[in-house]
Amino acid sequence: MSNLKRRTLIGTVPSALAVSALAACGDDAEEAATGKPEDLDAALEKGGKLTYWTWTPSGQAQADAFTAAYPNVEVEVVNAGTATDEYTALQNAVAAGSGAPDVAQIEYYALQQFALSDSLVDLAQYGFGDLEAQYTASTWAAVNLGGIYGLPQDSGPMVMLYNQAVFDQFGLAVPATWDEYVAAAEALHAADPNRFLTNDAGDPGYAQPLIWQAGGRPYTVDGTTVGIDLQDEGSKRWADLWNRMLGPGLLAPIPTWSDDWWKALSNGTVASLIIGAWMPGILEGSVPEGAGNWRVAPVPSYDGTPVTAENGGSAQSVLKQSANPALAAAFLRWLNSSPESIAVFLESGGFPSTTAELESAEFTGKAPEYFGGQLINEVCVAASANVATGFQYLPFQVYANSVFPDTVGTAYTEQSDLNAGLEAWQSNLEDYGSTQGFQVQ
Repeated sequence: MSNLKRRTLIGTVPSALAVSALAACGDDAEEAATGKPEDLDAALEKGGKLTYWTWTPSGQAQADAFTAAYPNVEVEVVNAGTATDEYTALQNAVAAGSGAPDVAQIEYYALQQFALSDSLVDLAQYGFGDLEAQYTASTWAAVNLGGIYGLPQDSGPMVMLYNQAVFDQFGLAVPATWDEYVAAAEALHAADPNRFLTNDAGDPGYAQPLIWQAGGRPYTVDGTTVGIDLQDEGSKRWADLWNRMLGPGLLAPIPTWSDDWWKALSNGTVASLIIGAWMPGILEGSVPEGAGNWRVAPVPSYDGTPVTAENGGSAQSVLKQSANPALAAAFLRWLNSSPESIAVFLESGGFPSTTAELESAEFTGKAPEYFGGQLINEVCVAASANVATGFQYLPFQVYANSVFPDTVGTAYTEQSDLNAGLEAWQSNLEDYGSTQGFQVQ
């Protein structure tokens, strides 16, 4: 659900990238504030007040359930904006040294940037390392950055949502490979030039998971040393594939999450989405006209072998500005690991990161009428087991995403080579990383 309104912002790593701050994510890190696991239960008994920044639809209901269980604690839930707006407010608070919440929702791609600014509490001191087995490998890797700087809430293994009614009308088979996907896009657009198999107006939150799925590993991070190669084999593989869609005009030039996008999904102008497994609940709630028409399938791969990547997903973190980090950590532990809280989260359509829910017959056995009675969670859970490993984001990924439209984005507007756009993006990122104190290779 964390990609409900994914946007980008121009951001910098808060504060100067001093070696001491960078070391906070290294093996030699020492948390300025010390604590121990037993502090959490003691903090819950003592109680206090917390502020929680989130945009998830279940945030208030989860907080209410928590305070019902722990009446000595008061939790103020604040929607500081969806992703972009929240990150701006959070960075401003970090820079000012005050005004940050106790707990904040942060997407996986942005988490490292806040960890590197030395603004997050390393939760290992509270025994959070013992919770690792509860989560999928990909989401745990996203929060385990040399210290444990968050606890996963949801995950977003990529799947393909497609409009079965449109596929049937135009005789399209469900593609298992990307070659078949391109062929289906060609056939649909040839039969009706007003229809498209999918849309893409240039979105880094879309391109990077596709690069990940193609085998690209363009970023490497080792302390202050950052490697960037947006022309590695996997990055080029994706760009060459997507050029086959972009050049001939097979991609609807409609920005995702725009009003036009919702209309296109409603009237069948856009017939499929490659997107995170959190999307089915959003589609059902936002496109009622599609009831009974949509289905879920594995994302196409290059050779037909099941492989995917994470598209979106969030963790919650404890801010160092918290006056009561033990209480904040106790709330976070309950929020993202207790069955009671996760049940509330699932009621709002969230896709979990916890293996117990992903493996439960109740979860996989759901057959929503909106999706024609299909056991959609079986497909989504299988995708979560097929997420490719080894992908890293940049420690200034928030900034990187903000300049994607000015670099790779020009290829979309001009319908030109995406490889050239990736090279322009890389040049920009290399210059920026160097000015921020990184050794860029």
